Order: sequence, then structure tokens, then C-alpha cells
Amino acid sequence: MIFAEVIGDPIAQSKSPLIHKYWLDRLGIAGDYVRTRVALDDLANFLDGRRSDANWRGCNVTIPHKQAIIPLLDRLDAGAEAIGAVNCVVPEDGTLAGYNTDIDGVAAALDPVELGERNVALIGAGGAARAVVAYLAIRGVGRIALVVRNLERAEALRPLASGVDMRVLGFDDADLAFGGAAAIINASPLGMAGADPMPQSFLDAVRRHAAGATVFDLVTTPAETEFLSAGAAAGGHPVDGVTMLIGQAARAFELFFGAPAPPPDETLRDLLTTVSPNSA
Repeated sequence: MIFAEVIGDPIAQSKSPLIHKYWLDRLGIAGDYVRTRVALDDLANFLDGRRSDANWRGCNVTIPHKQAIIPLLDRLDAGAEAIGAVNCVVPEDGTLAGYNTDIDGVAAALDPVELGERNVALIGAGGAARAVVAYLAIRGVGRIALVVRNLERAEALRPLASGVDMRVLGFDDADLAFGGAAAIINASPLGMAGADPMPQSFLDAVRRHAAGATVFDLVTTPAETEFLSAGAAAGGHPVDGVTMLIGQAARAFELFFGAPAPPPDETLRDLLTTVSPNSA
């Protein structure tokens, strides 16, 4: 049977199998989609093994592999090359091609939000954050305030938004970053099941500054994070990671299985927000 998968470490929290299995069933495609835990030092061996599997249709890529996987691929599509991160690998004529569908997911979450020439605060500087920065540059935001642990890593994001005022701030500067922001975005693993919790100082800063702002958390497990709850309690407009997850999965599904994904529906959303991924 043909199959695709999602790889990462950790991976038990991933809800991607719920989405792709739901769409395979809806379209009557005989295929499967699974989770596979791949440690960083096993990544090259994993890809070598998959290259020879005729039933393998590709994989989604999550933490911590979105940048580490790039040197192991044969080519990148224009979007992945520009962003410098890969979240989708597809076998094509004996080669492995890298794509970035995260930006499609970010668009699904933020396209309805007025962002032109406005300020945005962003937590994180990893692969997902790179897709967010690239999207924000396309939308013509006025300023991006990056809140990060590693200031040097954040500097590498500047070329993705060369025409945008980008300020790199540390974890002690959440109030400075969030103040006056039209959107406050978490693109880090903070608050994800199995990861470090969202710092209390960040939650307090969200409560002080989220009124009227969009509060977007890329974390999908849990769907309702403390970050989103703090934003909603302060009068912000929460957008959960499930919205992005479905958006990025739609393009990946077509790349894997050669058929457009069905439009998002409430049944799928209910499945993603009420069913534990470990039970799938």
C-alpha cells in the first residue's frame, strides 16, 4: 500500500495522520499516513532507506529537522529555498525534493487579518518562524519584533524580510515586543505537549497587550494553549495551530497522493480538537 508519513523527534503529538487519513478515506484512496520518530543523527539513514521504497510517497518534516534535512535532499522548490526550511519531502524521478508548505498554513491562519504596515511580534527563530517571517514580508508589515533565546540565530532571519524593520529581542523583552502589535505569534515549541511551558512572563505580557490583536499559536497539541487562552481573556482574537495545520497539510496531501485535498470541514476540525493524536 502506498503511504506517506510525518517525521520528527518528538513525534507522538503530531495530528497530521488524523488529517491525511481522513482525506484518504473521503477520496477513496487506498493509502496510509503514519508517524515515524526519527532522531537527528538517524536522519540520513532514514532517507537512504526510504529512497528505495516504491510505496513511499514522501514525508512531512517537523521539529527538529526542518533545516537539518536540507543538505540531504537533491533539490528544493523555490519556496523552500527562499525560506531556508523544508517541511515536506517528496520522491520525484529517483530524487528527493524539498518543499515548504508551512507558508500555505500561515496564509490560511493570517490572510483574514489586516497586517499592512502594522507591527507584529513573533516568538521563535526556527523553521516555522522562517515561514512566518517570509509570509509577513509578503504582507508588507511595518515591523517584526522577534523574541528569541538565541539572538545570533534570529539574525539569520533578516534576509527573509529585507524591506521590513526587524528588531531582535530577548526573553526579558516580551512587553516591548508585544506592545502595539497587531498580531502576537508563537512559532516556537513553547507550550507544546512534551516541550517547555510558555513562560509566565510571556503570558502576563500577552494579557497586557493582546486587546484587539490577533493571537496566533502554531502549536497544535494542545489546540487551546495557555498562550491563546491568555490572549482571548485579554480581548484578543485567538487563532489556533489547527487552522495552520490543515492549511499546510492540504498542499502536502496533493504532493503526496496526486489529488487535491477536500475543503476543510467541521468534522475534520472536531476530530483534530477532540481526539488525542496518540489514539489515532
